[in-house]
Amino acid sequence: MTDQHCVIIGASHAAASMAATLRQEGWEGSITMVGEEAHPPYHRPPLSKAALIGDKDAASLAIRPRDFYDAQGIVLRLGVRAESIDRQAQRVALSDGSSLAYTRLALMTGALPRRISLPGSDLSGVHYLRDMRDVDAIRAGLKPGSSAVIVGGGYIGLETAASLRSAGMQVTVLEAMSRVLQRVTAPEVSAFFTRVHEEEGVTVVTDTTVSAFHGEGTLTGVTCSDGREFAADLAIVGVGVVPDTSLAEAAGLEINDGIVVDEFARTSDTHIVAAGDCTRHYNPVYDRWLRLESVQNANEQARTAAKTVAGNPVAYHALPWFWSDQYDIKLQIAGLSAGYDEVVVRGDIAQGRSFSLFYLSGGRLVAADAINRPRDFMAAKRAVLDGSRPAPAALADESLELKAVFEG
Repeated sequence: MTDQHCVIIGASHAAASMAATLRQEGWEGSITMVGEEAHPPYHRPPLSKAALIGDKDAASLAIRPRDFYDAQGIVLRLGVRAESIDRQAQRVALSDGSSLAYTRLALMTGALPRRISLPGSDLSGVHYLRDMRDVDAIRAGLKPGSSAVIVGGGYIGLETAASLRSAGMQVTVLEAMSRVLQRVTAPEVSAFFTRVHEEEGVTVVTDTTVSAFHGEGTLTGVTCSDGREFAADLAIVGVGVVPDTSLAEAAGLEINDGIVVDEFARTSDTHIVAAGDCTRHYNPVYDRWLRLESVQNANEQARTAAKTVAGNPVAYHALPWFWSDQYDIKLQIAGLSAGYDEVVVRGDIAQGRSFSLFYLSGGRLVAADAINRPRDFMAAKRAVLDGSRPAPAALADESLELKAVFEG
């Protein structure tokens, strides 16, 4: 070991990737990971799915076994919070009164649920879903036959609705916009997921906002701004997230809807890198600045950060991709659809549960949504990076091989 010390703030996907890659890249200095939860880094996507219905716990979701960190000389400081960064002294103060000196600092602080302040929003039974502590609290209120209201029709809201429905609860989704998933997908895909959830027994209500939660100490119902009321033994609020930048902002780092980093994951302080949901970076594939909320970005950007710290810098260049599991559906998303001017459907979107939808901008493929079609997803990822300009009619023709359509 050398006198070099990399301190990683956060015990997330990005943190786990950062720590492992540092060793792979030849970093011989000390590594300390600081995390607020009592658990080593674990997989987050199952929180709204298998973990919520009790099939998984933190131990079974661990990204790496505990002995991996011991074997790699990675010290875990769990159950403590980083309180402040002294950039001049290169020291981090922790909530237990101790502090850590660093030569390089990695901020992997992620994002926090966007909270709402309404009458009754502090009642027992009103929850957010971001970590295992939230899952434990929600599971305590799961009872088959009881009523749950999901506030927000984004991916987290719909995944949670699917899980609670599979657990035998009566579920209502309340969405403020005119359709679910409106910010992230085409109307055709929104209609598909509305159909699926209604087929599974979920009530989907759009164009409505919550005005209050009510109950005597414990939640019993939700009132909307139009006067409608919905019984609720449980409510889960999923109205987006905000990047957790408070630590970085207090330290004087550049912030712009996230911690601003360059292509090597460096912040405005050359001794500090950052990665994951908390960052804003320039993406060369789409020629614009982005803040991404995805496991793919967290893992790959953290690997970039680790290579930078280890002295082997390689610029970050990756296509964003995402996924969502609901019922028997695996949605895989290649790229970002913002700015599309044409959509092409391949397969039957009106019935069944298998099709792909492609987003074009100026004739160029920019993104794709693949429903239970992993081969289409893989082909689309390559085609987006290649700048493919497929003929729409050919793209919709299932008698043609998709790879040939993209290459043609």
